[in-house]
Amino acid sequence: MSVSLGQPVPDFTATATGDTTISLSDLKGQQVVIYFYPKASTPGCTTEGGDFRDRKEAFDAANTVILGVSRDGLRAQENFKAKQAFNFALISDKDEAVCQLFDVIKLKKMYGKEHLGVERSTFLIDADGKLAREWRGVKVKGHVDEVLEAAQALHAG
Repeated sequence: MSVSLGQPVPDFTATATGDTTISLSDLKGQQVVIYFYPKASTPGCTTEGGDFRDRKEAFDAANTVILGVSRDGLRAQENFKAKQAFNFALISDKDEAVCQLFDVIKLKKMYGKEHLGVERSTFLIDADGKLAREWRGVKVKGHVDEVLEAAQALHAG
């Protein structure tokens, strides 16, 4: 089962940085941005995470929680978060349960070889837990600003 626009996002629970467990149901009443990235500590993922970090106050003002998700292990996520001073939780999705829920595992090509990997994608969930917006096949430059504008507009009603 995968998420679809205008529909409630099924609850999930996942292991996150800071020795925490995050459940979507615990975030009801707040908007949630979930962004999926291919691999911790790589250039595009570092830039994207930094853009979310640098705009966190504006997301907070729009009642919006930021969650980053990749298939990296918890240690890699902790190191990535610490090194980049990310001010939001990173989810370790080694079993791909959250990735599969959002249907972000795609066939990718690198150096002529095909492999399954995470398609850079972002999802905005409204305060009632319904999927309000989705961005798939994301290009990093300018993306976070677009997500912030959508979060602010949704919060403003």
